[in-house]
Amino acid sequence: MLTFEEKLPGVDEGISLLPLFRGVWRVARYVVLPTTPVGTRVVIEIPDGRLEGRGISAQTLGGANADWFVIGPDGTGTADYRGTMQTADGAAIYIHGHGRCDMSAGFAAGAVLRGHAHFETGSDQYRWLNKVHAVFRGVVVGDGSAGNGVYHDEYFEVR
Repeated sequence: MLTFEEKLPGVDEGISLLPLFRGVWRVARYVVLPTTPVGTRVVIEIPDGRLEGRGISAQTLGGANADWFVIGPDGTGTADYRGTMQTADGAAIYIHGHGRCDMSAGFAAGAVLRGHAHFETGSDQYRWLNKVHAVFRGVVVGDGSAGNGVYHDEYFEVR
């Protein structure tokens, strides 16, 4: 019979969240594709954004920054975002992640998106990010569907 251990075997410390950085992102007018096989697909381009925090200051790089969001039939919003950032000292960082929120009240309800993020870089200075598993929460302020929304989020390293 399988039994649970009181603590996770081989792990002495508890789990904790360490502040990592905050982000602010301008979102373009949403491209909405209703009634797709997976639900309502919402493509959210991110033409401009910044990250500031633990040893990092970065801005969006190029035009490949977007969230391929889906609202399922039960109102669950699922984010699938990817983007590239450039640090103040010129390093490129790829950021990608997934999240969930309750969209049953629609876009204007101020739903809080929660999820996880991973990072990839070849820069020696930021290589530590490659090993980070981060969680985040964020919310859009303004009317993103009209192209004048700003997404604010905060990231925490899971330890």
